[in-house]
Amino acid sequence: MKHSRSDFPPDFLFAAATSSYQIEGHGFGGAGETHWDTFAATPGNVVRAEHGRVACDHYHRMDDDLDLCRDLGLDAYRFSTSWARVLPEGRGTPNPEGLDFYDRLVDGCLERGLKPMATLYHWELPSPLADLGGWRNRDIGNWFADFTEVIMSRIGDRVFSAAPINEPWCVSWLSHFEGHHAPGLRDIRATARAMHHVLFAHGRAIEVMRGLGMSNLGAVCNFEYAFSADDSEEAREAAARYDAIYNRFFLGGLFKREYPERVLEGLAPYLPEGWQDDFDTIAAPLDWLGVNYYTCKRIAAAPGPWPHLTDVPGPLPKTQMEWEIYPEGLHHFLTMAHREYSKGLPIVVTESGMANGDRIGREDSERMAYIDAHLAQALRAIEDGVPLDGFTYWSLLDNYEWALGYKKRFGLVHVDFETQTRTPKAAYHALAKALAT
Repeated sequence: MKHSRSDFPPDFLFAAATSSYQIEGHGFGGAGETHWDTFAATPGNVVRAEHGRVACDHYHRMDDDLDLCRDLGLDAYRFSTSWARVLPEGRGTPNPEGLDFYDRLVDGCLERGLKPMATLYHWELPSPLADLGGWRNRDIGNWFADFTEVIMSRIGDRVFSAAPINEPWCVSWLSHFEGHHAPGLRDIRATARAMHHVLFAHGRAIEVMRGLGMSNLGAVCNFEYAFSADDSEEAREAAARYDAIYNRFFLGGLFKREYPERVLEGLAPYLPEGWQDDFDTIAAPLDWLGVNYYTCKRIAAAPGPWPHLTDVPGPLPKTQMEWEIYPEGLHHFLTMAHREYSKGLPIVVTESGMANGDRIGREDSERMAYIDAHLAQALRAIEDGVPLDGFTYWSLLDNYEWALGYKKRFGLVHVDFETQTRTPKAAYHALAKALAT
């Protein structure tokens, strides 16, 4: 790799990330059913009907996986907690095994010199709460606050940082408008309510964690660069609308107490009554902003109802996900977020990585090049005055890639899902060498 630790500021943090449902194995330790379990059990939703009951068996192999983080030379490990593992019914009596598991996880990080970076929710909503409307129901803000109280009363005194919800666009739009993720809806009213309620729940969780005396609290949003597919005014407007929905709606709520007009054109009739009154909660002060970035889209105008857009294939090299590789987009969003929204808050790249069809023994040079290119854009942002504090690779392990099952491999470590054998890839060793210099 071209870049190394010495290229970055002395206190810059390097981390790797995972998420609970994607690696832990949700069939263990008293975890309750989630809407991902039922989504995966529905024919046609997930490739080969694969599910997360075993995943990477991290529940039983946590120590070995944390050793991989330590041996990689990471400064921090970003993980998420499972709502249904802690509260199997979503509310009510906690599961002692679940709380003990996250206790051991945090202590295991600290024992290995890793800063624990916690995310409370990475998409595994307890089924009993889905039965009550899930993210469509405003009560989810209080349910989520109660979950936050339970889990952070146990581990909040030892985590380095915490964020309530990973990628609100995926929780709401991808899952309620496009239907690609659980609960698999295609409903504009459900989408509008989920987009607002996910921010309301974020704010309620921040309130709870502040009340527990916690600090270093942030928000983690995902971003995609929107090119117009051609030079027409219609395509340029469609790209701006996509940018507003994907990249600016959630930042607008968090930092400006408003939603973009291009989004309100379509969603305003479906937002819950009194939504404007929630911005005091949504815009609770933060200590940092997390930026997840992977790819760009080519947006064209499309007939039919709002949002009047579609995406078309682009010319750049692509990952195993068929996502174009456009590292410059990372620089764009780091500078955009800093200058237009967070304005001085520390920023962390909380996810960046690629799925690659690698096999044991393959050089994995594409992944090394991807990391190098995105580290270059992170350095460029620092040079341009962005207060960037860290870079997190997604993911430590090959894992359950949601509706795409187990075929798409983002990991620095290869996982044989039949034997659960872990084998560090060439990119793991290259990154270890870069972090050691």
